[in-house]
Amino acid sequence: MRPLRYSINVTLDGCCDHRAIIPDEQELHRRAAENIAAADALLFGRVTYEMMEAAFRPKNRTETGPGSTDPFARTIDAAKKYVVSSTLDRVDWNAELVRGDLGKAVQALKQEPGKGLFVGGVKLPLALAELGLIDEYEFVVHPALAGHGPTLFAGLSKRIDLRLVSRQEFGSGAVAMRYEPRR
Repeated sequence: MRPLRYSINVTLDGCCDHRAIIPDEQELHRRAAENIAAADALLFGRVTYEMMEAAFRPKNRTETGPGSTDPFARTIDAAKKYVVSSTLDRVDWNAELVRGDLGKAVQALKQEPGKGLFVGGVKLPLALAELGLIDEYEFVVHPALAGHGPTLFAGLSKRIDLRLVSRQEFGSGAVAMRYEPRR
């Protein structure tokens, strides 16, 4: 069974609004590209899919050259994507819609052979955590206080105990911490 890995950027006060986080373009985008490349496919909700498509699909990009996010953009552009949405009629950009029972659909994707699945976003990971389907959590904590915005796992109905499996510090002061659920 291939694992489902979740990764998100977050401020010290728990804000996960991408507009509140100013990542070190080189280091953090390189790490994100490595995470995505280590998976067979990406699993997104509608909002995250549309945000990523607007920012990183080649026909939408304007930023290129040294210091840009080109390696990340190339990696995410090439990745297979599954989009969980009840409102979209169709997707493209190497994507496929996932409909119906979320738990059954994701379990079926996890049963396929391969290296793993990678999920991002806020609402979809909350639903997946509730179902016990996330095998690894990565929080990239940025040295900033936003004072506003959405927070991670708001509304989670039960406690999920995690075990730290790795930690990496970046020149920007951000720290990536990977956890696995204690089962």
